[in-house]
Amino acid sequence: MRIPGTSRRRAHVVRWGAGALVLSGTASVVAAMGAYAGGPPSGPSGEKPTIVLVHGAFADASSWNGVVGELQKNGYKVVAAANPLRGIPQDSTYVASLLKSIKGPIVLAGHSYGGEVISQAAAGNSNVKALVYVNAIMPDVGESFTSLSAKFPPPPLTKALNQVPFRNGDGTGGTDVYVQTDKLRQVFAQDLPVAQTDLLGATQRPLALSAFTDKLTAAAWHDKPVYVLVGKQDRSIDPALERYEAKRAKARKTVEINSSHVSLISHPQAVKDLIVNAAEDYQWNR
Repeated sequence: MRIPGTSRRRAHVVRWGAGALVLSGTASVVAAMGAYAGGPPSGPSGEKPTIVLVHGAFADASSWNGVVGELQKNGYKVVAAANPLRGIPQDSTYVASLLKSIKGPIVLAGHSYGGEVISQAAAGNSNVKALVYVNAIMPDVGESFTSLSAKFPPPPLTKALNQVPFRNGDGTGGTDVYVQTDKLRQVFAQDLPVAQTDLLGATQRPLALSAFTDKLTAAAWHDKPVYVLVGKQDRSIDPALERYEAKRAKARKTVEINSSHVSLISHPQAVKDLIVNAAEDYQWNR
C-alpha cells in the first residue's frame, strides 16, 4: 500500500541482471523492453475516471471547492453534485440519475451523510469503480444513520441541533435539522477560522429529520473498492465509528488525519490525495 500521491510505476521497474547491456537511444530501449521475458510492464489506461463528489448535511457543493481545485490541477474532470438533503430515498435516486448521465469510469466520493447517499446511489452501476468515504456514515442494508451511530457514544454534535418545521407547496410538511450557529465551530469545524465558521453557520443547508432514520436498501461498498478518511478530531461522527466502518467494508486504504469533521475544507490536499489514490488504483488495475 503506497503513500498518497506517490506513483505505482516503481513497482513495474525492470531490474536488469549484472551482465545486461547498457543501451542508448529510444529505439534500443524499446527493443530491449520487447525482449524482456514478461513483455513490457503495462501502464495505466489513458482514460482517467470522472470524480463525482457528494456533500453531506448542513453543506452544499461548494464545501468541496478546495478539493475540486486540487483535482483539476491533476487533470481530472470533476462533478460536485447538489445533494438535496431530503432523505435517502430521494437523495440516492437523484445522485444515481446523475451518475447514469456520466460516460466512462467514475470514482465516487461522499462526505458525512453523503457517504450514505453514495452507498445506495452506486449500487448496480458498473461505471462506479471505487468509493471514497470522507468523515462519512456507511450504513449497511437495513441500517440507518441512527441505528449505526448507536453502536458508539453520541458525538458532541447531537447536543447542538435545532429542529425547524417546514411546509411544502402541496400542504404536506416535515422537519428540518440545523446546527446551532453559536456551536457550529465547536462541534463541526473547530480547525477553521471563526470568520469561516460564522459563514458556514449562516449559509448551512438543513437535513430533513427523516434522513436520520431512513434505512438503506443497498450498500455498494460490499462489492466496490473502498477508501476511507478518518478525521481523528471529528466531533460530528465518532472517529471510532469511522474506523469500524472502514474495517467492516474491508477498505483497501484507510487514512487518518488530525482533522475536524470538515476535512474536505480544512485539509483538501489530504482528501484529494486519497481520491487520486483510488483513481490511480483503478487505472493500474484494469
